[in-house]
Amino acid sequence: MDAFLVSTGIVALAEIGDKTQLLAFLLAAKFRRPVPIVLGIFVATIANHAFAAAVGAWISTLLGPNVMRWVLGVSFLAMAAWTMVPDKLDGDDQPGMGRYGVFLTTLIAFFLAEMGDKTQIATVALAARYDAMLAVVAGTTFGMMLANVPAVYFGERIANKVPLRLVHGIAAAIFAVLGIATLLGAGARFGF
Repeated sequence: MDAFLVSTGIVALAEIGDKTQLLAFLLAAKFRRPVPIVLGIFVATIANHAFAAAVGAWISTLLGPNVMRWVLGVSFLAMAAWTMVPDKLDGDDQPGMGRYGVFLTTLIAFFLAEMGDKTQIATVALAARYDAMLAVVAGTTFGMMLANVPAVYFGERIANKVPLRLVHGIAAAIFAVLGIATLLGAGARFGF
């Protein structure tokens, strides 16, 4: 349950103001069809985060417990710093807007935009940290949906009222606490 809750919280907070959330705003404004957009986000997130979690689980089998503890601790601290960097949506993150229909455009755009994104990297680290790949994928997917579904349905009304710096600060603090706790051996009972 810890893996699910931590994964949900971290990704939901990290996603606010992220480029994929900006993409959700853009798709909602362009297509004005929330259901296929939300379904596209959901499918893209599951595919992307399942891959990321598999990579995280695989990495944890390659590294010894001491090396893994340091890699994870430093990774979480790096994520804390990265979370404080605001994202911008580049024109390149919008492949074929409208050419493939709402669902497929959303699926492709979200999958590609999420590649190498902080929430994908967080999923790799969380899957390596917890021996619960399914709980991590479920949690990170739920976190993405918590942040993006309101963006699709309420768009600009929410964006202008959410203090992004505060939300990013909270997410960064959670990553930092996880990093420090891991470096201090909090994960020792999990084998790293």
